[in-house]
Amino acid sequence: MISLAHVKRRLGQYAAVWVAGFLVSGAAILAGLFFADLMNTADLVLPVGLAAVALALGGGLIASFLSSETLGTKLLVLLLALVLLLPLLWAPVSAAVLIAFFADRSIEYSEAYAAFQIGIAQVLFPISEAIGDGDLFGWVWMAFQWVSSLVGFVSALANIWPMIRRLLGPEPAVEG
Repeated sequence: MISLAHVKRRLGQYAAVWVAGFLVSGAAILAGLFFADLMNTADLVLPVGLAAVALALGGGLIASFLSSETLGTKLLVLLLALVLLLPLLWAPVSAAVLIAFFADRSIEYSEAYAAFQIGIAQVLFPISEAIGDGDLFGWVWMAFQWVSSLVGFVSALANIWPMIRRLLGPEPAVEG
């Protein structure tokens, strides 16, 4: 039997880690701009942000494995963690990309971003070759960026929406 409550709790935590990774990395890069160039700041912040979100995901997995949940629940949590690993790692990087976009700078000059892109390419290129030819990689990279951003946005919205509903107040009573 699979505990959907446990899986839902882990997905909520995943959403919180995605939002935190995006916001904290973005804030750190913006704060670092007062002291250094964007690329130098991104090179300092991104490795820490990537490590932090990876450790948070790993901590959630370990907590699930040490819990009293069923083997099916643990395996589902592991499968979801593997599927959502790349979108989660994209959170701090997307903050840097967004800041570089608004600063009208090319993020490709950041060594940390380049290393991240190379690491992702080593995962995605074999997949794109298996599906089609090597020219497909550019499309796969762009799709990765969009899907990862969409997954992060949806997970953040799903996590934040109940809080927004509580702020707006209770639903009006039906008169009848």
